[in-house]
This record gives sequence, C-alpha cells and structure tokens, in this order.
Amino acid sequence: MPQKKKYDCIVIGSGAGGAPFAWRLALKGMDVLLLEAGPRYDPYKDYALDKVDWETKGFPYRTRIKYAFGDSQTLDNKYNNIKSWNKASGTLNRSDKRKYLEYQMVSGVGGTTLHFQGEAHRLHPSAFRMRTLFGVAEDWPIGYDDLEPYYLEVEKIIGVAGPSGIPSRKRSEPYPLPAHKLSYASQVIENGCKKLGVELLPNSVAILSQAYRDTAPCNYCNGCAWGCPRKDKGTVDVTFVPLAEKSGRCEIVTNAFARRIEVEKKRGVKRAKGVFYYDKSGKEHFVEGAYVAVACGAVETPRLLLNSGINQNGLVGKNFMETTYYLAVAFHPKRLDAYRGIPIDSVIWKWNEPNSKQGSHGGFRLFPTAGSAVGPVNYALRYYDGWGEEFVKNAEKWFGHAMAIGGIGEFLPNKDTFVTVDEKVKDQFDVPVAKIQSFLGESELKTLDFMAKTSKEILKASGADEIVEEFSTYDFFNASHVFGTCRMGKDPAKSVVGSDLRSHEIGNLFVTDASVFPSSGGGDAPSLTIEALSLRAADLLADKIKKG
Repeated sequence: MPQKKKYDCIVIGSGAGGAPFAWRLALKGMDVLLLEAGPRYDPYKDYALDKVDWETKGFPYRTRIKYAFGDSQTLDNKYNNIKSWNKASGTLNRSDKRKYLEYQMVSGVGGTTLHFQGEAHRLHPSAFRMRTLFGVAEDWPIGYDDLEPYYLEVEKIIGVAGPSGIPSRKRSEPYPLPAHKLSYASQVIENGCKKLGVELLPNSVAILSQAYRDTAPCNYCNGCAWGCPRKDKGTVDVTFVPLAEKSGRCEIVTNAFARRIEVEKKRGVKRAKGVFYYDKSGKEHFVEGAYVAVACGAVETPRLLLNSGINQNGLVGKNFMETTYYLAVAFHPKRLDAYRGIPIDSVIWKWNEPNSKQGSHGGFRLFPTAGSAVGPVNYALRYYDGWGEEFVKNAEKWFGHAMAIGGIGEFLPNKDTFVTVDEKVKDQFDVPVAKIQSFLGESELKTLDFMAKTSKEILKASGADEIVEEFSTYDFFNASHVFGTCRMGKDPAKSVVGSDLRSHEIGNLFVTDASVFPSSGGGDAPSLTIEALSLRAADLLADKIKKG
C-alpha cells in the first residue's frame, strides 16, 4: 500500500521507460510513486541457471499479462522459402495463415529488461527521418543530437561495453567499458564475413566486461534470457531502481495492476487526477498524482489509455510496429560451442541504415548467435528426428557444432497492424485485455527474404555444412521489440504525445516507453533509447515546474 494519498508523480511500470523517469524526478525533489503490476525478483534466488534442469525452466514468470489476437494474415507463397522449420519437426506452421505465438514481455520490477540479451544500441541518425528520406513511417520531432548526452549518461549508469565506434553514431565520449572479445564461434563467422567483404564489429551491450558498479564481470554463461543471477547484466532492477530508492523520494508498490487513469475536466481542460489499481488480492485502490506517467510498453500502454477513455484523436493503439526477425542455424564440421559467451557478441551493421537500394526502405542488422543451441535439450528437440541408440549417438556427435546467424529489421506502420482492447476477453480483474493484430507489409517481407539469403551465404562462407533450422516472423508473430502505439510528434492531429512525451490531450499525462517511437529503427535494440528518452522527458518536466 502507498504511504501517501497523493504524490507529485505516479509512474505506471518499472521497466526501461518507467524507472529512469521516476528516478530523475525523485532526484529533483519530487515525491514519486512507482506502480508495478508484477513482483520483485531476487536475482540470487529466483533464476535457475545454477540448477541442473535450467534449460527446461526458462524465465520464472510469476505474473503473466493476458492478451488476445486479431485477424491472421494470409501467407504469400512466393516467400515460402523463409518458412519456419527444423530438422526434427519439419515445417512448424503448416497452415496458409500467419500464426500468433506470443508477445515476449516480463511483468516485474525491471520490466522486460529482466530477460533481455543486454544489447544497448543507439538509434541510427537516419532512422529519426524516415518520412523525410523515404516518405514512410514518420519523422521524430527530435534528432540524434538531442539524445546523445542522455545516451552517454545511460551507458554509464548501466555499464555498457562497446567498441571504439559503431558506424554513423558519433560519440562525445568512449563507452565506459571495453568491448567483449568475440567467442570462438563468432571468430569463425568473422572469417566467413571477411571472405564476403563484410565487417563484423563487437556489439555494444549492457553486460559487464570488467568489474563495474561494485559488480563482477560476466561469466559468459549465455543465459541472459533466463535472468541474470550475478547482476552483471544492466537490467533496470539493478541499475535505475536502486538509484530511485536511494533518493528517498521514490516509493515502489509491486503487484499493483493499474486498471484506469481517472480523468477530470475543469474549465474545459482535461487533467489526470490519479490512478485506480488492483492489489494482488483483487482489492481496488485509488491514489492521486499531480502528474501521471505511463510506461507499460507498446501493448499495455494503449490498453490502459483506451480503458481509461483517453483517445481524443483516435490514434492510441495505431501505428503498431513489431519485430521483423529471422534466424538460421547450421552445423559446422568443427565443434564450436557457440553457447559459450554472451548471446550476441558482435553485429554486422552494413545494412542497418535505412536505404531503398536494398529493395525496402527499412534497414536491418545481422549477428552471430547461439540461437536455440544453448544446451543438450534444445539440440535433442530441434535437430534430430528419431529414437533410441542412433538418436543418442547423433546428439553426442553433433552437440556443440551448431552455429547461427540472426537478423532484426525495420517494421513500417500499416493500417492493418494495431493494438486495441477486446471487450469480450477480460483478465482476472474483469478488465478488457489488449488485442494485437499484426500484418507484414511488402517491405518487411523483402527484408526477411534478404536477411535469409545473406545469413545463409555467411554461414556457408564460414564453413557450415548443413542448415538444420530456420525461424522467421514471416509465418509467426513472436515479438520482443514493439513500438509506436502512442506516436510522438509536433502535430496533435497526427500524434499522441509531443517531443517532451507529454500527452497532447491531457497536459499532466506522459508516455515514457517505446509506444512513442515514430519508427522502429533498422534492428536496433530499443531499451537504451527508451531510457534516454525517459531521462530527457523528466528533465524537461522538472525544468518547466521549476520555472513555474
């Protein structure tokens, strides 16, 4: 239960968008309440990487947010070459419709950073100008230079390890930590890249390469997605949350599901009065706030706003952008043990800049990864078809030989892709759930096709013998990065929030997550940009309050 009835600011969601915003306002003297729908995880006790059966456990979700899906897209047969399959099971989607798998989010203190793979990318400068350059998506009302000092600050707080430079992203200071060395498997792929004239650079990641923030460096277990039990990954719960609590002005209430934002109208002006939320037992509470910030992600944020009747211009939930993803796994004659290291230690940035010469306007990046080949269980389930002694011999013979190339690309907004609420489907609190509908456009299909062809060329040049698995978002919705449902912009008729992340409709309401992205970027991981945007928005708000 909150200790007060009214706060200077209520922040809903404690992930990459909420906790930095809460910390900065608390640091500037405001009393902040941080409401989190999920629990607080204890890295030393809750994650299973030190257990014998770690591979079968996955991330220990305690609270799962319910959601629904809309219509399914009919698959275009000319792209059947990128259908998902593996050697053990064959084709994974045998229908003529794209299937919805899941939206990969974590509800808990720290949000989805709890199971992210640590990637910490600055958005490519051209990604801020997609409308100007290509007439697609929308321009951001701010540019790279506006975020550069905040990028730098966040990198220091979370402990980013990176190379001397990444193409097109100018830096005012070096990364706080040196880049991780490439794993043996990535070195083999690096040689393959050189044969094709492609540069592979160390990745920038919020994974400690040296001791930092009183924490030992990474032990290279490759288990980031299971939750880091050592605190060497820069998740929000071990970086911004402790800073917020240390301020003495930020109170965190867990298992507090925000049902509705109370809006009142005085003298013709709308303002958010406070938040109704349910505790774990289902009891409803109300708390007042002079300001309210929503940071629940690009699916749950529009759900909350729509359930609160906040959608004056009809754009809340529109312009949804999901993850354009491809993965190819192959066997190499040599044992590479690709699971040793960090999940994505290097990146090919060659095609990251938006460029219509590639057949689509959006950019993408490719990267070596262990993919699904992180342990013997996944090897057995995915790469061998059979039973008995022969099956065991094959598993023993080929374990450690898998290598993979993954790719993530731009997703452009389209009219058939959006988030709304489903009045017929309710959660445990009898609240309508978010309904996701996503259709790939021709740009995404061309990007997936190009990523698939290029990934296979790199694997072949690296000495791979046999492709044993392909997975892509051509035939499955399986989103980890989602954006755009509360787009930022200068024009209130075309956007939900302004450049300061303040709602055009309600002056004391903010949205501080990836919902505000006008474009998704060429495969860049979004958490660093979310955190930078949140700090900037908090500074702008605090400055305006100071000026009266």
